[in-house]
Amino acid sequence: MMFAAQTIAGFLEGICDKILPETLGDGLQYFLAAVIHAVLLVHAFALSPAVFIWLERKVSGRIQDRLGPTRVGGLFGWLQSLADGIKLVQKEDLCPPAADSLLFRSAPYFVCIASFAAFMVLPFSAGWVAVVADTGLFIILAILSLEVFGIIMAGYSSGSKWSLFGGMREAAQMVSYEIPLAICALVPVIAAGSLNLGEIGGMQRGGVQNWFIFHDPFAFIAFFVYFVVATASCKRAPFDLAEAESELVGGFHTEYSGIRWSFFFMGEYASMFAVCGIASILFLGGWNTGLPPLDDALYAARNASASGEGSAIIGYLANVLGAFVFVTKASLGVFVQIWLRWTLPRLRIDQVMTTCLKYLVPISCFLFLGATLWPLLMATVMQRSTWTLEPLGARAAAEVKEAAAITARKSERVQAQVDGTSEGAVR
Repeated sequence: MMFAAQTIAGFLEGICDKILPETLGDGLQYFLAAVIHAVLLVHAFALSPAVFIWLERKVSGRIQDRLGPTRVGGLFGWLQSLADGIKLVQKEDLCPPAADSLLFRSAPYFVCIASFAAFMVLPFSAGWVAVVADTGLFIILAILSLEVFGIIMAGYSSGSKWSLFGGMREAAQMVSYEIPLAICALVPVIAAGSLNLGEIGGMQRGGVQNWFIFHDPFAFIAFFVYFVVATASCKRAPFDLAEAESELVGGFHTEYSGIRWSFFFMGEYASMFAVCGIASILFLGGWNTGLPPLDDALYAARNASASGEGSAIIGYLANVLGAFVFVTKASLGVFVQIWLRWTLPRLRIDQVMTTCLKYLVPISCFLFLGATLWPLLMATVMQRSTWTLEPLGARAAAEVKEAAAITARKSERVQAQVDGTSEGAVR
């Protein structure tokens, strides 16, 4: 029944209508669906840091020949992360006497909430998103930028000059790197003509050549600039000057202990997955495999299931495969970020800021300008807007036309059921 309903709200609507009076059932399914979506996202938010912390231990152990991470922790080392989590929960939650208690205790939650909220508009497959928003990219970038408030609060409220220095460093770094991050993210948006992440992912169906990273030379370069800037915005080495042990002891979280200390790193690893997920959707095809026959078959299965003309289970399994492809792409991005941390030396804070303001911002602006002029150049030279034979506008129009046809067929089927019910009541 849930497969046939296509959405959690649709599935719950039938249950509420059967077990509750009509006055109580109206709208209750949407409340319950929101709760279920929140629970699922909390599990995704909590599970990704656990997996990536385990991965970080393994990668660091292999790259730097550390015997501990390669041998400790039971089967594949996953028990080590579990033991660390139990240890952090049991540790005493300390608050320095000179600290502002309210701000000090609430700062880690601000960091986690900002990272968690970004998952609400991040589609994991075609239609698998908690909140469908036409301005999804704008919302997710705005939400991720709120993390800086928690970091400033942590540094300011700790009553330690080292924490304050670390907080100010991180605030300057994050605010600065948000500029090229947003500009590079707009390069594929120019090609797609939409801020809806679901639509952007759907437009890249049909082969690797349709991925936006290969749309034009400017988008190809923008992907790598975006990845560097996203690594810096997540406070990852070699850009982790806010918590440089040689200079600031522990940075903005020097005075934190136990579970609150772990919240900062939970938010960091979740943000790593979020920015890599955005890169996957904007540049790397999202949930599309890049194999035209397979992508076309999955697309047809989803549409047939949505219109009620095909198997609902097959459509569900097609979305499961799409989610697996998306998570794999995002996880590979996180793996590269971990790889860079254990390979490159840490930069100085002045070098970090110089790299952003003197190089990355002008480069991202140049890429944005080039992406806007590329369709004009292609139209002048090749009489079409893209180098591929199929224009992007044709693919977008086909997606919109197919969605409208599915909606029309569903409306006709519902109307036929209503007419049949009415006729039976008259008889």
